[in-house]
Amino acid sequence: MASICLILSAAALLLNGLTLLGRVPGRDSGVSNVLIGGLQLLLCTAVAITADGSLPALLAITGTFLFGLTYLYVGVDALAGLGSAGLGWFCGLVAVAAVVFAAIHVVDDPVLAVLWAGWAVLWSLFFVLLALGRASITAYTGWALVLASPLTALVPALLALTDRWPTGPAAAGVSVLGEVVVFGGAAALARRSARSTTDPTTRTAATDPATRAVATDPVTRTAATDPARRATATDPATTPAGASLPSATAAS
Repeated sequence: MASICLILSAAALLLNGLTLLGRVPGRDSGVSNVLIGGLQLLLCTAVAITADGSLPALLAITGTFLFGLTYLYVGVDALAGLGSAGLGWFCGLVAVAAVVFAAIHVVDDPVLAVLWAGWAVLWSLFFVLLALGRASITAYTGWALVLASPLTALVPALLALTDRWPTGPAAAGVSVLGEVVVFGGAAALARRSARSTTDPTTRTAATDPATRAVATDPVTRTAATDPARRATATDPATTPAGASLPSATAAS
């Protein structure tokens, strides 16, 4: 059950990351979050009922409960427009719990401990972004979620489902490397996105109001952009005597 819920989490992380990056509409991801979170809560409730008070079994599903409730909260917030401050503080609580889970599994399952540590960082980003209102980390958080989806959720879930769960210090080291790729790669991608949006050479008529105004104003259309004018400008019959044709540099 835990592996299935982890695959669902991979989907939720990917969609939420793409939403923060502006690639998926908020209402679309909101519906997905409600479905994923609701299904996770139902599965965890079924396991809790059949656990018959077993503390190890309840501990194993507690994290999934918190994740499922997070996704459900995100979905309802997106669809109902509740405001994200409460969601942010809840994510802060989940981040603290994730640190505790990481400490619990350091000895018996170091790979899982590393994963919990990574999830603690992710939910801490949610807290800073939503509860504290630090919009400057929006792109970084989005890329971190996109990269964390396969590396901290999908791949581990598939390893568990195929009975190939890694153990030992070497496997933990590989997991740490994966976390470095997630958060280091997110920083690099966020910086690249910031440069592409601030570089004046990448501003287009669709995103730059000044460029769009020039492009749509018939008075300012030049021979380089207007076929009719280009034909007139290059026709010797319409070129005044003694006038020189505009060079390629001037036309561009």
